[in-house]
Amino acid sequence: MPPQRALLLTTGTAFVVLIALICGLTLNGLLQLQTLGSQFRTVVERHNRKIDLITQTQVAAHLRTDSLFRMALANDPFERDAYFQEFNRAGFLVGSGRNALRQMGFSAAEQRSFDTQTRLVNDIESIQEQVVDLLNAERSADAHRILVQEAIPIQEAFNQQLADMRNIYLQDNLAAQRQAQQTYQRTFLFTLAFGIAAIALALLIAWRTLGNMRLKSMQINEQMVELECSRAALREEATHDPLTGLANRRLFYDRLQQAVRHAHRYGGKVGILYVDLDRFKEINDRYGHHVGDAVLTEVAKRLTTSIRGSDSVARLGGDEFVMLLEAVQGRQDCLAAAHKIEQALNADTRFYGLDVEIAASIGQALYPDDGTDEDALIRAADAAMYRVKSGCESAQQHRLPFQ
Repeated sequence: MPPQRALLLTTGTAFVVLIALICGLTLNGLLQLQTLGSQFRTVVERHNRKIDLITQTQVAAHLRTDSLFRMALANDPFERDAYFQEFNRAGFLVGSGRNALRQMGFSAAEQRSFDTQTRLVNDIESIQEQVVDLLNAERSADAHRILVQEAIPIQEAFNQQLADMRNIYLQDNLAAQRQAQQTYQRTFLFTLAFGIAAIALALLIAWRTLGNMRLKSMQINEQMVELECSRAALREEATHDPLTGLANRRLFYDRLQQAVRHAHRYGGKVGILYVDLDRFKEINDRYGHHVGDAVLTEVAKRLTTSIRGSDSVARLGGDEFVMLLEAVQGRQDCLAAAHKIEQALNADTRFYGLDVEIAASIGQALYPDDGTDEDALIRAADAAMYRVKSGCESAQQHRLPFQ
């Protein structure tokens, strides 16, 4: 059998066994969890409900005795009648709690305890009715004596029986919890065994296939790196000038559009400086394009260092640059920026051992005074630049006639 086919057969068999282990693990976990859930429902829905009913009955019985005692102490007929109403309501709660317990069903031991309580309840009701009759007959002393000597002791006995029954249910709760804990431990050990077997088999499969996958993974990673580099280069080429690294026309228009929207929303101003190099064609013709490219790169650096970090510089093409000045106060800010650019461009420059003079004509536009959209602002700045360029070159940078 060919090695490749043997590897595929071994790997396929291992996968089938792994899937079977996982299915068995899942099925066992579901069955055990179902059993565990049933046990917890017995604890929560049945035992706890009985404990709540017993507590309700105990509180109501205490309230009934307390109301009767207060009736014996009250002299005002209306006050006594109010306690009598409370006495009757408490009696109703005792009866409803016991009926709810009876409907939930009892074990043999619970039934015997409940029958004993029933006899006590009958005795309590008989004594309490006797006390009420004595109070109605204005025999408060006799009523008080029976209440202290008979009603309260038998009520305490009834409360003790309720407490004993509640303790029985609490013990049942503890037993159910222990059983649930045992079920959980069995499930945990069984699941752990299956899990270890599945993990071991998975590690074996991974070890057998890791060699082939490593080579393919390396190839994929190399392709992804090349693809990411290509994407980055395409993004850079689509939004930046390849010679100077500045933003191109497309990216500049996006930034200008955002700045105009921001200024429109918050009532601000945006400045545009349109920079066109003077006699750049002469530099290219006289010294060569390599010097011209060096001049453009140097101009890009000087323009970038002449503005704030929040402003933008872009090369529109050829020897034309444009600058976006955000959050300006007015034309004076644009004028100050233009003077700063002029000083930066007039600094000494040497390229390939040649002294090259750099000069530029700068036009200005201000949003919203000169235009309310991107195209209008660029046209206004371009027109202002041509007005500067058409003037006297020796004085144009000092005058900057942007009006």
